[in-house]
Amino acid sequence: MKAFDRKLVLEDGSEYPGYGFGASCERICEVVFNTSMTGYQELASDPSYTDQFVVMTYPLIGNYGITDEDFESKSPTLGGLIVRDYNDMPSNFRCTRTLSEFLEENNIPGLTGVDTRMLARSIRAFGTRRGILTSIATPKEEALEHLLAAPIAHDAVFRVACKKRWYARTSNHRFCVVAVDCGVKLNIIRSLNRHGCNVTIVPPTITADEIEFMHPDGVFLSNGPGDPEDVTPVIELIRSLRGKVPMFGICLGHQMIALAYGAKTYKLGFGHRGGNHPVMDLKTGRIEMTSQNHSYAVDAQSIQATPLEITHLNLLDNTIEGLACPQDRVFSVQYHPESAPGPQDSDHLFERFISMMEEAKCHA
Repeated sequence: MKAFDRKLVLEDGSEYPGYGFGASCERICEVVFNTSMTGYQELASDPSYTDQFVVMTYPLIGNYGITDEDFESKSPTLGGLIVRDYNDMPSNFRCTRTLSEFLEENNIPGLTGVDTRMLARSIRAFGTRRGILTSIATPKEEALEHLLAAPIAHDAVFRVACKKRWYARTSNHRFCVVAVDCGVKLNIIRSLNRHGCNVTIVPPTITADEIEFMHPDGVFLSNGPGDPEDVTPVIELIRSLRGKVPMFGICLGHQMIALAYGAKTYKLGFGHRGGNHPVMDLKTGRIEMTSQNHSYAVDAQSIQATPLEITHLNLLDNTIEGLACPQDRVFSVQYHPESAPGPQDSDHLFERFISMMEEAKCHA
């Protein structure tokens, strides 16, 4: 049997040995798990996973390789990928390279051969913790010293967001939307285009005056990494624009809308990550399977002192999955209606945004 050459060391001193693939760099990140059975490429290129090692609970990863058309960002910032069984011989007519080659190109380390079931159970039982991915030869004491001395970053959104505006246009557009990029997934932009929107993607440092000068029909607030309380410029932006233009937020955007209205957020024990979370629409009673990726949630008790309404609940733990302020034409969801490769139960929420912009135009 080939000897292990890499290992993951957690803050509690537990070690998970394995074999390296992708980049061979040493890195310190928060360790989380994802329950998706497919979509590792979309996951690996999702900016929301910045500064995180993702443990895949589905055992076989890499078997369909990497496809150029399926990326969720132009410059992937995933911390690292930890899997049970990495396949370096993909079978897929669309494949252009292996997962390991993609990770190496983007300086992202991978670890295979790990008991991911044990690791995921540890995260579920004791919560997310930071870990260091290092050489098998590194003494545990030295690894822990590096790990505990490393500062926790609070600037993830500003590192991954665009630095200047860019455009995504579609033919015969009906609306013009400004998307505030906090780590936006490209399929969100594609979804807005499919629903007839020209999209101007702007940095999170943009001001309300700059957006109002563009005269958009609506403002979209994107997903992104980290603690929503760290993104104060966007929270202030929402406060300035609410009631003036329809707004739709997804994931981090949902949390920032809650904060802008005076509610509070808190960190979940191990977050929600995967494409199998049931969510109920409280107005219709309809249950949708959703794709999720977040560490934080909105505090239900704090909503009572705001004009926000709770619209959706997670049926696994009763956390808030949707909010709305009808008088301001603002709504948000914690999950990803644009999810790729799926599920796609919630794509109708883009139509809701369209209807809201149509209504605002009629009353202008």
